Amino acid sequence: MSSEVGQPPRQRRIVDAHHHLWDLSKNYHPWLCDATPIPFRYGEYTAIRKNYLLPDYLNDAQNYQIQGSVYVETEWDPLDYKGEVLYVAEMKKVQRLPTVGVMHVRLDDLNAEEKLEFQRQFNFVRSIRHKPKAHAKPGNNEPGGMENAQWRIGFEYLSRLGLRFDLQTPWWHMHEAHALASAYPDTSIIINHSGLPADRSSDGLHQWKQAMQKVSECPNVALKISGISIPKSSWNIETNRWIVETLIELFGIARCMFASNFPVDKVCASFDEIYGGFEKIVANFAEQEKDMLFRSNANRIYAMGLE
Repeated sequence: MSSEVGQPPRQRRIVDAHHHLWDLSKNYHPWLCDATPIPFRYGEYTAIRKNYLLPDYLNDAQNYQIQGSVYVETEWDPLDYKGEVLYVAEMKKVQRLPTVGVMHVRLDDLNAEEKLEFQRQFNFVRSIRHKPKAHAKPGNNEPGGMENAQWRIGFEYLSRLGLRFDLQTPWWHMHEAHALASAYPDTSIIINHSGLPADRSSDGLHQWKQAMQKVSECPNVALKISGISIPKSSWNIETNRWIVETLIELFGIARCMFASNFPVDKVCASFDEIYGGFEKIVANFAEQEKDMLFRSNANRIYAMGLE
């Protein structure tokens, strides 16, 4: 563990707002199973191209008391839209975690309504994630996936069914997220991984903050503070403090949730480095505020019903 982060407080209760589990011996995930790895924002990821099950997760998180968790879709076989939710349903029959799930449906599919209705049958499904088409870098003024007419039709179905939407897109598409959230004020949108602030240059961070400030104006948008590791660098407070504090300032404590993004972020950091870093950054917050960030906001936003 990084000496900068230090030992985390023992047994803080948390609700992890974003993690994954996968059994590659049973289920096909192209990015984890295919011989040729895909380009990945953290670089080389061979270390996680293997089974990651609940005992593995609990071992990584052993210094924390996991009260509940949010399973997030894992880019499952795209030809099998039923398989992942059925896999999670089977897991939940024999284990306490995950508490709820974020499943995948391509919103621009012509039969998106049918697929959304199938997911909605499972009482643990709280949200849907479909990463909309995004430009590789800022500066392209052409519309992205959230402006696509067929994608919007799928989102309309999602909204009618009362589902939440987990949005993963880079910050330069947050103006589209603002437009989407404004058009559907009764649908909860949860931004994944802090808007992906990968460019840590002064200009990059300035533009990221402006984009996040714009989308934070929408009261139906919440945020996961997660996925802010840096390739080939340990998780450190010097690098990440400003990002965490800026997000809390923009969105307010009540709309922010800490999350591990494990095992994906395990490529760059240990569970204790990530959560210990969060602990250090909010050390001067009131205990109730800390509990909101680490636990109760995720419980409320995803309607988990935990005590």
